[in-house]
Amino acid sequence: MDAKVEETEDAGLMAAQEDGDLAAREAAYEKFVWDNLKRNYLGNYLHGMLGMTGFRLVNAPTFLPAYLHAVSGSNAIVGLGLALQQLGGVISPIFGATKVEHRTKVMPAAMWMGGLGRVAILCMALSGWFLTGRTLVWALLFFILMFGIFMGAQRVVFSLLMSKVIPISRRGRLQAWRNATGGAIAAVLAWAAGVYLIEPNLFGNGYSTTFVFAFVLTSLGLSALQILLREPEPPTVRPQARFRDRLREFPALIAQDHAYGWFLVVQMLATSARIATPFYILYVGKVIGADGATLGLLSFAFLGADTASNLVWGYLGDKRGFRVVLVLSLIGWTAATLMLLNLHTVPAVFASFAVLGASLSGYMMAAQTMILEFGSRDDLPMRIAVSATAESITATAGPLIGGLVAEAYGYDIVFMASLGFLASAFVILILAVRDPRTRRLA
Repeated sequence: MDAKVEETEDAGLMAAQEDGDLAAREAAYEKFVWDNLKRNYLGNYLHGMLGMTGFRLVNAPTFLPAYLHAVSGSNAIVGLGLALQQLGGVISPIFGATKVEHRTKVMPAAMWMGGLGRVAILCMALSGWFLTGRTLVWALLFFILMFGIFMGAQRVVFSLLMSKVIPISRRGRLQAWRNATGGAIAAVLAWAAGVYLIEPNLFGNGYSTTFVFAFVLTSLGLSALQILLREPEPPTVRPQARFRDRLREFPALIAQDHAYGWFLVVQMLATSARIATPFYILYVGKVIGADGATLGLLSFAFLGADTASNLVWGYLGDKRGFRVVLVLSLIGWTAATLMLLNLHTVPAVFASFAVLGASLSGYMMAAQTMILEFGSRDDLPMRIAVSATAESITATAGPLIGGLVAEAYGYDIVFMASLGFLASAFVILILAVRDPRTRRLA
């Protein structure tokens, strides 16, 4: 009996020591985060500002869809290109998560994944200068797919990095300022690219020249992050697991938090609404015309509104939680689509692209930040990956189906489908998704 009592006491003492040691490591981790906050804040800011400036030139619903249409003459190819980009993001986030969730330092993986994504942009630019005809179309589609693959993996790693070095109460304002300044630069560059690069076909291919600018800017941002970031080692990490074993755990990861499960549904419906996004600029070309100057003007509207709204979204999210941001962004997205369908004057189209830019900016910030607030820290890499994969599955099929539908029935049907997805996402968000920050505080 005495031996059993001693064993119980020893076990209790060991557990208490382990709890104390974990608490000490948590405290040291928290201290490291706050001690290095200024440096890490600056690194994330420069990376986001320069990186997002370049990526917006590629991802804005103007230049790349217009370029694909110009070299192929097909709506279906435009849809296929955007679908391939999203297809790249279906599996790569999960692969990226399995490669970093067991590591105490993830910056080396971030450099590889981010660097390869930037190389894909450079290859798109070089294809335009050295290839022509059908070969150019296939090369662009291939590098768009590669860009999607590396961006899907990068999304997991860089979201994880931000969650490690930026406290939850500072994330909204960081994203606000980096997106705002990056968006301001991108808006000016987009206008300038349309007028001075694409319209005169500078250096033989204005689109390629634009993509080279995107490559340079994103590379500078990645270099700034590598130089400035000081990454802490977390107190706990998950043990390394095989890819297929982590796939089997998806249902349990989703089922353990019903609000997170419904949040995934909202993400999938919202990304399904992107079925119309590549065709906004093509629809504008049909109803009012879209030369290089118009492309620049509408890109300026889209990115400029993105810039200004980020400050509102970031501070609102820090203060009220990002569920509010998500609700407002879905409403704005719906309004922008309705405006584009019904108002066919230059000022109205400019306004619709501005509202669309602000709304998509709010959606992206809310979706990427809310996901960091569900569940435990150790499951965060895979939770980010699940969300990225869920979005990419629907975003892959959307543009491809949209291209085929637009080719057969016209743009109006595609826009109406988008509105239906947005309405469904809004209803589920209101009824089933509670703000994870409010729940955590409760």
